[in-house]
Amino acid sequence: MPDMEVRDLFDLTKTLAAPLFEDVRYPWEVLKEIKAFIRALGARLSPDEYERKGEDIWIARDALVFPSVYIEGPTIIGRGAQIRHSAFIRGSALVGAGAVVGNSTELKNVILFDEVQVPHFNYVGDSVLGYKAHMGAGAITSNVRSDKRNIVVHAPDGDIETGLRKFGAMLGDHVEVGCNSVLNPGTVVGPHSIVYPTSSVRGVVPAYSIHKHSGAIIPRIMEDRG
Repeated sequence: MPDMEVRDLFDLTKTLAAPLFEDVRYPWEVLKEIKAFIRALGARLSPDEYERKGEDIWIARDALVFPSVYIEGPTIIGRGAQIRHSAFIRGSALVGAGAVVGNSTELKNVILFDEVQVPHFNYVGDSVLGYKAHMGAGAITSNVRSDKRNIVVHAPDGDIETGLRKFGAMLGDHVEVGCNSVLNPGTVVGPHSIVYPTSSVRGVVPAYSIHKHSGAIIPRIMEDRG
């Protein structure tokens, strides 16, 4: 199904987690493997580039981590990343090179590709955010259904059973999510798409689209898709 497979959503040259995605079709298939993958990858990182802090926490030596940050392992903070005041990283998190995790943002079981920005009051759990994806202030991923049942991706061609009880969102490269939006469990947003502020999003938003407040989805016209 288009806009939902790994090859449709992500440039795998923009993350240290590329090997995690090589043998899967849909990106949510990696969610159960993130913790073990980070532990294995961290043990292979160069000590010249990454400093090990505590148990299973590796921080690039040129990353900026504010003193008020809380980090639980296993976690990798990539080169040139910024982890700002009062960020809360609950573990199983790979933060890509040049990424920004901001004020009071919480991460849990996530892959953030390089240059992702979650800079203000965001919750990102059981999710994958592609290269240069950005979530506006207060935007969150909702990763558990109210009835606690397994999460289904509502795709245009039919529902896909994921077998997962926790699954937030898959955001393709260059996705922009507006302030105070909620990405409901099992949301997939294709590359270069925009979500209007204060939206409630569920299902699949195709690549190069605009998701409006009403839930209407229209094409995004771009002069250069290269």
